Amino acid sequence: MKLLQAIPALPVRDQERSTAFYRDQLGFTVAFQNEGFTKLKRDAVEVHLWVANDEGWRKRDGTCPVVSGAESFIAGTHSCRIGMTGVDELYRAVQPLGIVHPNGQIENMPWGTREFGVSDPDNNLVTFFEHVQTEGRPAAQNAEPAVAADGGGT
Repeated sequence: MKLLQAIPALPVRDQERSTAFYRDQLGFTVAFQNEGFTKLKRDAVEVHLWVANDEGWRKRDGTCPVVSGAESFIAGTHSCRIGMTGVDELYRAVQPLGIVHPNGQIENMPWGTREFGVSDPDNNLVTFFEHVQTEGRPAAQNAEPAVAADGGGT
């Protein structure tokens, strides 16, 4: 048994607005879309968006506000990390757009990555990172094992 892939699924209030953000600001393409769900791709990365806009929780009696699982307050509570190469180039492209998270400026992290974060229209946090050399360790030793297209490790 071997795990092969993880795909972030981010809750959003407005599917059209969020799809436009990932497409127009971050360079993803729409691979599939229907009412309530969008599948976006860029290179080998997928991001899924699902609509969380149920306002019925505001009128519910009882103690549990989560009934449908798509309550509007869920949107903006998620984050994901996207590994890449060329993180500085992407940062230079998105920084002028004003979407970099206030605490997400590009920097080298002590765990061996160089990264920055952006906030989508619902304030879901998307962190882009690249493995870098840290003290005494080349970048390759900081990296996760690669998975080949056929599912085998490299």
